[in-house]
Amino acid sequence: MRVGIVNVTGYTGAETARLLARHPGVEIAWVTGRSEAGKRLAQVFPHLREIDQVIAGEPGDAVDLVILALPHHAAAEMAGGLLARGVKLVDLSADFRLRDVAVYEEFYGGHPSPELVGEAVYGLPEVYRQQVRSARLVANPGCYPTASILALLPALREGIVEPAIVVDAKSGVSGAGRSLALSSHFSEVDESVRAYGLDGHRHWPEIRQELQAAIGLKKAVRLTFIPHLVPMTRGILVTAYADLTVDWPAERLRALYQQYYEKEPFVRVVAEPPQTKQVWGSNYCYVYPTVDRRARRLVTVSVIDNLVKGAAGQAIQNMNLMLGLPETMGLESLPIYP
Repeated sequence: MRVGIVNVTGYTGAETARLLARHPGVEIAWVTGRSEAGKRLAQVFPHLREIDQVIAGEPGDAVDLVILALPHHAAAEMAGGLLARGVKLVDLSADFRLRDVAVYEEFYGGHPSPELVGEAVYGLPEVYRQQVRSARLVANPGCYPTASILALLPALREGIVEPAIVVDAKSGVSGAGRSLALSSHFSEVDESVRAYGLDGHRHWPEIRQELQAAIGLKKAVRLTFIPHLVPMTRGILVTAYADLTVDWPAERLRALYQQYYEKEPFVRVVAEPPQTKQVWGSNYCYVYPTVDRRARRLVTVSVIDNLVKGAAGQAIQNMNLMLGLPETMGLESLPIYP
C-alpha cells in the first residue's frame, strides 16, 4: 500500500512520517510541505533522515490513501480534488469532525466543502470502528476530544451519570502547532500554567457532539470545557467530572470501565491516577475512573500523547482500518520513559 502525507512540515505531519517509517504494511510514496518544497526531509527534520524523500510542493499520484495534516479550511479545500482521484483520506484538521455545518461555521468560519460533511466518518475507532473500515473520508478526532470522550463514554453509555459535565484539560505546547506564536515561546510558557478558550474553545462542540451521541436525545448534554497550557512538550491530561445517579463504590465503577474497554487495543484502565509521561510517544490512552463519595460524583482522569493518540497515531489507526490492515500495525511501540 502507498500513502502520501500532505504538510509533513508541521508537528503532526512529521510525527505521521516518523510512525509510518517503520510501518510494515505501507510505504511513504510522497510528502508535501510548500514552505520547504525542494528540500530533502532530513534537512528539515534530521531525526527523519532514514526517510529518503524530497518534500514536494503539491500532492503526487499513485497512492491508496492520503493523510492530510493541514490546518482547517486548507484541508477542506484540498479534500474534494483528492477524493476525485479515487484515494481515501484521513483528515487531521477539524473540517469534517462536526456534523452540523452551521456549528462548524460558528467556530471556524465558512466551510469550503460542505457537500462532503455528510459522508465523513468521525475517526474514533473505539466508537466508529465499523464505519471507518468502509469510509473514504475519515475525520481524525482532536486531541482534547479524544482524551475527554474516552474518559466519559462508559459512564454515559451505562446511564449512571447526569449529562452535566465539566472537563478540565491540560496540554503541552506542541498542541499549538509548529508555527511561531508569542504564547508558545519558551519564556512565556515555562514556569507557568494558563487557562484559555474560556469563552468557547473550538473543541467544545466536538466533545459535546460525541457525548450527546453516546446518550441519544433523551437529555441534553451540558458541557463546560476548560483547556490549559502547561510547560511541557507533549501530553494531555483530562480530569472529567459528572454527578452520579447511582450509589456505586469506586471498585464497581472501575469494573464497568474495564469491561467496556477490555477489547480495545489502545485504551487501558489503570489502577492509579495516570501521568502524561506514562503514555509519551505511544498510541495509548490510560483511563482512571473513581468516585468522589462525599460529593457522589464521578471523577475520571485520562492521559494521551497529543501528537500520537491525539493526532498522528490515531490517523494511522484509522488508516489501518480503511486499508484492511491489522488495526495495531505500526503502532505497537510501548511508551518512552523517562
